[in-house]
Amino acid sequence: MSRLDAETERKLREMNARELLEAIDGQDETLSISLSFDERVRLVVDDAYSTFTHSKVAGLIRRAGLRYPNADLRRIDLLDERGLNRPLLTQLGTCSFVDREQNVVFQGFTGSGKSYLGCAIAKRACEHRIRAHYVRMPDLEEAWVAAQDTPGGSGKFLRKYAAFTILVVDEWLLDRPTESMRGMLLELMERRYGATSTVFCTQYSQKDWHQRLGAGVHADAIMDRIIHNTIWVETGKYNMREHIALTSA
Repeated sequence: MSRLDAETERKLREMNARELLEAIDGQDETLSISLSFDERVRLVVDDAYSTFTHSKVAGLIRRAGLRYPNADLRRIDLLDERGLNRPLLTQLGTCSFVDREQNVVFQGFTGSGKSYLGCAIAKRACEHRIRAHYVRMPDLEEAWVAAQDTPGGSGKFLRKYAAFTILVVDEWLLDRPTESMRGMLLELMERRYGATSTVFCTQYSQKDWHQRLGAGVHADAIMDRIIHNTIWVETGKYNMREHIALTSA
């Protein structure tokens, strides 16, 4: 395409069509001169759309706050040694569980790669242009305490964390939640139930959850909103931190 005049460029920028403008500027006149107008437009739009999609995905990954932003389900080490279910991980990578509004639990020993898998799922969701967010449970509790000191902060906190299509809660039940925290978790899980997906990374098996949640009515209610529509993934006992340290020594 011919070089655009300054006024046309200004209009494209004003319409937030930066990707389209860059695609037009970047089209090689020598290579595209034999193409029809329709073909050249299609190439420009394809190029601009590719740039737009890449930028959007990169933004989603950045805002997700992942502990391991480079995590990738396609690069999981030692699948067989760790006893990981390869077909199940492949299925999770399609993010079809989000459409079914299912939860996911990665449960295993310390160092078994739970956090990495949780981040890999969240990143995969971002690549599908799904809004995801990662948070450690201690940080979630700290944010909840701070929110209560602000007028309207509790409601704003709940709306924020209920809105993510995928919420990854790492170090789930690492510390026993306070009464206030249990109340918040119940309300948060109620808001997310049947509408979104939550990914839990924890070293505690399901039989231990009730006791760590306080063994009362709040524990009953929280678990009732989690366990009935959940995919459980055992991450085993293999310590990946120890393995990485040994192989990099």
